[in-house]
Amino acid sequence: MERAIQIVSTAKYLPEQTVTSEMLDEKLGLPPGWSYKSSRVRTRWFVTDETSSQMGAYAAEEALRRAGLAVEDIDCIISVSGTMEQPIPCHAALIHQRLTQGVPPVPAFDINSTCLSFITGLDLASHAIQAGQYHRVLFVASEIASIGLNWEQKKSSVLFGDGAAAVVVQKSAPESPARILASRMETYSQGADYTRIRGGGTRYHSRTNPPPEYFLFDMDGKAVYRMVARYLPGFVDRLLAQAGVGIDDLDLVIPHQASGIAMELMRKKLGIREEKYMTILEDHGNVIAASLPMALHEAVQQGRLARGSLVLMLGTSAGTSLGGVVLAY
Repeated sequence: MERAIQIVSTAKYLPEQTVTSEMLDEKLGLPPGWSYKSSRVRTRWFVTDETSSQMGAYAAEEALRRAGLAVEDIDCIISVSGTMEQPIPCHAALIHQRLTQGVPPVPAFDINSTCLSFITGLDLASHAIQAGQYHRVLFVASEIASIGLNWEQKKSSVLFGDGAAAVVVQKSAPESPARILASRMETYSQGADYTRIRGGGTRYHSRTNPPPEYFLFDMDGKAVYRMVARYLPGFVDRLLAQAGVGIDDLDLVIPHQASGIAMELMRKKLGIREEKYMTILEDHGNVIAASLPMALHEAVQQGRLARGSLVLMLGTSAGTSLGGVVLAY
C-alpha cells in the first residue's frame, strides 16, 4: 500500500567525547589496529554526562529548526530507540518533557524493535498519517550503547557508539513525488537468543540477583550473520516486488550500520553498487536504532538525495528480524 508521506527534515546529535579505535586498542590491551580491522569503525562518540532523553531532545530541536516548525506544530512524538533511559515512563515521555515542559499535551509513545525501530515506527505511523489521524510526526532515536557494553566480548564492544537522530515526517502534498511504496518486516525467532540483554526486565530483575553480565550486551555475531545471509536476499526480493521496482532502479540504499565487514559482504551478496550504498559506520559506529535515521540525515546533508529519489532503507535487529522500506524521498 502506497502512502503519501514526505520526510520534512532530519537532524542528529553526537556527544562530545570522541573515542578512536586506537584508544580502544590501548584500553583493551589489543595489538595496534585490531579494533579498526575488526569493526571498520575509526571513530565513535561516547556520552560523558548526557542522558538519552537529553540527546534526543537536542536532535529533535534541531530537526524542528531545520523544518521551520515549533513543537506545537507536531501531532505526535514517537521514540524509536532500541534502548531506554528507564523502564517507566516510556522514553518518548521523557523527551516530550524536555521539549515541551509538559505543554502542549502532544501524544508521546515508544515503538521498539531494537535496531529496526525507525523503520517500524515510520511504517506504522505512516498509516496513521495516511488515515488522517496525524498530519505531522516527530521521530526520535536516542541511544547510549557505551554503558552496557561487555568489554570481554571485544569484537562486538568495539562496534558501538552513542548518539541521537530525529526525523520530521508529514503527509505529502498532491503534487509531491514523496511517498512510501512498500514496507516489510519478517521475524525469525529461532535467533532470539543471538542478540540480547537479559537483565532489567521481570525475568532477571535486580531482586533475583542475576549475574552482573546479564545486564550487558551479549551477541553471537557469527550466528547472526549466518541467519541474515540465509534470509536477507529473499527478503529484499519480496520487498522490492511489493514496491514494483528492481535493485537497479534504486538511487540509494541506506543499511543499518551494523558492522563494516557484514555490511560489505551483504552489499556484494545483494548486488548493490558501492556508489549507491550509504555508509557512516567509520566515523559514527553502530548507534543501534539511531543508525538508520542518522545515515538518512547524512545522505540528505551530503546531497545524495533529491526530492523523488528512490531509496531502500534496510536493516536487521535482535529477534532476529529483517525490515525495510522503499520510499520516494
